Amino acid sequence: MLPPNPLIDQFLLEGCMRCSKGATPDCKVHRWTDILEFLRQLLLETELQEERKWGMPTYTLNGKNVVVLGVFKESCVLSFLKGGLLEDPYQLLERPGPNSQEGRFIRFTQLSHAQEIEDKIKEYLLQAIEVERSGKKASAKPTIPVLPEELHQKFVEHPGLESAFFALTPGRQRGYVIHFSEAKQSATRLNRIEKYLPKIFAGKGMLD
Repeated sequence: MLPPNPLIDQFLLEGCMRCSKGATPDCKVHRWTDILEFLRQLLLETELQEERKWGMPTYTLNGKNVVVLGVFKESCVLSFLKGGLLEDPYQLLERPGPNSQEGRFIRFTQLSHAQEIEDKIKEYLLQAIEVERSGKKASAKPTIPVLPEELHQKFVEHPGLESAFFALTPGRQRGYVIHFSEAKQSATRLNRIEKYLPKIFAGKGMLD
């Protein structure tokens, strides 16, 4: 029996509420409830703290985001925000896009699969915790400033966004990152990113 957490219980009942299907039978969260509950149990067995950010269950260490439970139409994922720094002995980690630097995820479509690789999942979780504790950071591309954390979160939320972003010219990437990072408040950074999502997906820069 999983411990109660009103925020996560609400997510499992209603979804992330970021689209019109939230709180309806069509919400894609309902397709993966059994897997999400299983993965959540494994996460709760670690030292990570359970929170809800950007509508999704997020697991943190000392206030830093480490793992996110994500839901797509065709699968649900265990997303590692610094997955690029993890060793991948079982070849389970996938890149959100071909040019992904940090983010990696393990994809699930069946509970039986998650149960079969339970011990392996735990190994990846322990790795992710140790990477965060060590303070390691992935190297950004030479001409691009360090991407704000909020942009990485949007990569998780919007399939294809990361590959679309890194398909832009370095100058366009740099312009976006500088504009997003200039905002002092996280909420403002998120709003700026949301505003420019259509242009990024269209392969355009801020001024195009």
